[in-house]
Amino acid sequence: MRGRSARGALVIGIAAALALAGCSSKSTDEGSSSTSASGAGTGSAAASTNLSIQPLVQVDTEGKEVPAADTASAADPAGAGNATCAPASIAMAGALTGPDSALGINIVDGVKLALDKHNKANPNCQVTLKEFDTEGDPQKATQVIPQVVNDPSVIGLVGPAFSGETKATGGILSDAGLVAVSASATNATLTQNGWKTFFRGLANDDIQGPAVAKYLTGTAGYKKVCVIEDNTDYGTGLAKSIKDGLGSVADSACAASVKKGDKDFSATVTKVTAAKPDAVFYSGYYSEAAPLAQQLKSGGFEGVFVSADGTNDPQFVTQAGDAAKDALLSCPCGPAPDKFKSEYQALNGQEPGVYSVEGYDLTTILLKGISEGKATRADLLDYVKAYDGQGLARQYKWNEDGELTSALIWMYEVQ
Repeated sequence: MRGRSARGALVIGIAAALALAGCSSKSTDEGSSSTSASGAGTGSAAASTNLSIQPLVQVDTEGKEVPAADTASAADPAGAGNATCAPASIAMAGALTGPDSALGINIVDGVKLALDKHNKANPNCQVTLKEFDTEGDPQKATQVIPQVVNDPSVIGLVGPAFSGETKATGGILSDAGLVAVSASATNATLTQNGWKTFFRGLANDDIQGPAVAKYLTGTAGYKKVCVIEDNTDYGTGLAKSIKDGLGSVADSACAASVKKGDKDFSATVTKVTAAKPDAVFYSGYYSEAAPLAQQLKSGGFEGVFVSADGTNDPQFVTQAGDAAKDALLSCPCGPAPDKFKSEYQALNGQEPGVYSVEGYDLTTILLKGISEGKATRADLLDYVKAYDGQGLARQYKWNEDGELTSALIWMYEVQ
């Protein structure tokens, strides 16, 4: 297909740079321990393919390569090891069970690593993690988040994880004065609600959309793309941004919408194969992306399957099998450096996945505040508002709306 040679050359050209930056590739084993929880295991054919999600290049909103950040100066949750504080708790809220639970598990396991390092190094400042399962469901989240805010021991939250549940509960968290640092909620409108406690730890979809669109039309050279979206807040928001960025390259004749939970995409496959596009961009989560990719391939689609952070998880590879090969997956999340990867695996029994590094970085920020004596919700909120520091994934500094002052996008490829 058009653009394949450009991508192949780019993989070779940046491999050394990624290695120097400490970026590690992710294998199909990464989500193995969350398979039963996420309802995975349907893609047994993938076991023999040895496919994995490989970091390709970091890009800006023009789709141009930006060198990976130097992680040598990243904040360490262990600190100097001399912190003193009263016992405190932080919470994580997100999908820990259900069809998309691998995404939430990736985050909470990153949180656990930061806490483990902090607590071992600082015996006089012990911080407890409280986990809250929303199943990624906005309605369930409206029942769960009040439990978080009503627990007086919780002074900070990593989450909510998904955009829909964040939209449904951001006002509750803001009214409670509880700082909420999300490792994964990317819908651009979330920071436009006047909330005072929400901080997004990665780029939003209005950054991801143009960056990916420019990459597809520039580096990859695609001339026709069919955009398919699910009906979630995340899916619809990202699809709009992608279509705006693609302009006339987004063929409206083969655009399609599907519902969360759908498994039969025959009508969409028929529409796509008739259009013969260079690529399909799917705006949604891996639990639908995997069967869609399979059905597109079996239906005769010969282009490239492209998706974003909702799909960028080893469960997509596991469930899609050979149909995942050559897929392009974008993400505002950064690859895991080697040291982080080994520490994460030793603690959690699996390799890091999408958002794991962000979960670790954001927890580190909360722990640094607690270590510096921020013992109340108000104090920790003020600390995060004023924070400016390097993490493993990026520099963390927020504007008054809770958006990062600088944010970039990574492109990955399944090989």
